[in-house]
Amino acid sequence: MDKHEGPDAGTIRLDDPWYDALAVGWGEGEGEDPPPPRPAAGGRGAPGASDIYLEVQRSAAFQEVRSRYRGFVVPATAGFLLWYVAYVVAATMAPGLMARPVVGAVNVALLAGLGQFLSTFLLTWAYARHARLRRDRAALDLRWTVFEQERGQERRRSRGAGR
Repeated sequence: MDKHEGPDAGTIRLDDPWYDALAVGWGEGEGEDPPPPRPAAGGRGAPGASDIYLEVQRSAAFQEVRSRYRGFVVPATAGFLLWYVAYVVAATMAPGLMARPVVGAVNVALLAGLGQFLSTFLLTWAYARHARLRRDRAALDLRWTVFEQERGQERRRSRGAGR
C-alpha cells in the first residue's frame, strides 16, 4: 500500500497486493456449509471449538500461566505507576529539589526524566525475559493442545461427513 496525499489519504488502495490475500484456511470451501454437529452417544451435540477453549481455560496449566502473568504484571505496573506519580508530584510540589544542579547544567529533574525512559526500557526487557523464561513454553504447550484437539475434531467431522 503506497502512501498518497489528497482527499482520499489513508484509504486502502485496490492495487494493494495483500488486499485480497486470504489467511491460510480462510475462505476455502466457499459456498459449502459445514456439516451440522452430530449428536454424540449421550444424545448431546459433538463438542465445538468453544468447548475446547473452555476446557483449556479451566485447566491447571492455563491457570498457572495466568498466575505467572499476573504475578509479574501487577507489581510491575504498580511500581512503574508509583514511580511516574512520584516524578510528577515532585516536579509540581518540590520545584526547588528538582531544580537542584547535579553536574553543570544537569539537574535532578533532568536525571529523573531520563530515569523514566530508562525504567521503561528496563521494564520492557524484564517483561520479555520473564515471559520467555516463565510463561512462553507453557503457553506454547497449551496452544499445541488446542491445535491438536481442534485437528482431531476436524478429522472426526470429515469422517462423519464422508459416511
